[in-house]
Amino acid sequence: MPAEALKCKECSTPYPLEARYVCERCFGPLEVAYRPPGSSADELRRRIQAGPHSLWRYADFLPLDRVPRASLATGLTPLVRADRLAERLGLGEVWVKNETANPTHSFKDRVVSVALARAVELGFNTVACASTGNLAGAVAAHAAYAGLPAYVFVPADLEPEKILSAGAYGAHIIAVRGNYDAVNRLCTQVSGERESWAFVNVNVRPYYAEGSKTLAYETAEQLGWELPDRVVAPVASGSLFTKVARGFQDFIDAGLLRGDVPAMHGAQAAGCSPVAQAFAAGTDVCRPVKPDTIAKSLAIGDPADGPYAVALARRTGGSVDAVSDDEIRAGVRLLAETTGIFTETAGGVTTAVLAKLAERGEIDPSERMVLYITGDGLKTLDVVRGTAAVTEIEPRLAAFEDAVGRGVAEGTPVTSALREAVA
Repeated sequence: MPAEALKCKECSTPYPLEARYVCERCFGPLEVAYRPPGSSADELRRRIQAGPHSLWRYADFLPLDRVPRASLATGLTPLVRADRLAERLGLGEVWVKNETANPTHSFKDRVVSVALARAVELGFNTVACASTGNLAGAVAAHAAYAGLPAYVFVPADLEPEKILSAGAYGAHIIAVRGNYDAVNRLCTQVSGERESWAFVNVNVRPYYAEGSKTLAYETAEQLGWELPDRVVAPVASGSLFTKVARGFQDFIDAGLLRGDVPAMHGAQAAGCSPVAQAFAAGTDVCRPVKPDTIAKSLAIGDPADGPYAVALARRTGGSVDAVSDDEIRAGVRLLAETTGIFTETAGGVTTAVLAKLAERGEIDPSERMVLYITGDGLKTLDVVRGTAAVTEIEPRLAAFEDAVGRGVAEGTPVTSALREAVA
């Protein structure tokens, strides 16, 4: 499926495959358009299975002239069958796509891999981004591997772990006194002045967004070339959510899968839920909000792809839900205690939304669910600080036996929010 052009998502005006992201006629967003695949489904499947153990095995579905000769090994993350989580929630078959296994421990490695490769093809010599955290680390790491300077713009109140990790790779960190939407506006202005800079989620955004499709490609391949019935994924800008659905559709159109795009369920934090609010109100107008949530990686108050996320959820029989900060904390604990996967707050959002769907009875026990966990809990340690019971004893057997006898070494108490989440 070679890339053919950039095309406006609103008016379908085509543009060359250049560094542009907005339509000059209607100011709609641009996305990559492809020609139909020139190979049979069997041939495509053989090429994929013989490909590298990374996202580049799906090169036939990505917008590059050629696969980069060298890049950080990204993709082919585990798809974990979560039977204990399913049992806790009264569900049948639940799978967790664990993106913490990527090089910088989030799905952002996927989008940066594609954006940086295309930026190099287009002749850019510096990489930059506006970030809520995970993207900053991914841009910094991939730029370091490629030998390119990196500038990452982040909100000044970002979690310190994410700022420190980006700095470890040698990136120039610009902390902006404002929320992500203010950071993004500044980056849009800077991109107009720095013509040699590739802002991965601004002037090369159409290529960047394509990296998220590989999540769906891998999911289908790991399920034995079958589709899930439902997907739960986080919604920030809405790009990941919509591109995962696009990935499933790509494989359906190429004859690699049979069926329809799964029911798509979006997950937002109540403190930044313009897409969930629009879905609940029965409109596709996502009114901007001022973020106020512990889920900072989802804290985009004016989501660029929000209307498309709302339309996708409705079209597929899905939904977009919001959960409170207490439910997010409970979701982090629930996932960790049932799967051994420690997620950041965004994963707490998706897990809590899955619990909410189960409680509402919207999931048939016979259905196959896939939950996308997009980042590592080590990046948001404050959310679990103080939740673990620690029993300090003298180095004597009698002291241990005494502690056990008092019941203080038998496990961490379950919070009321967690009980509510799994009720």
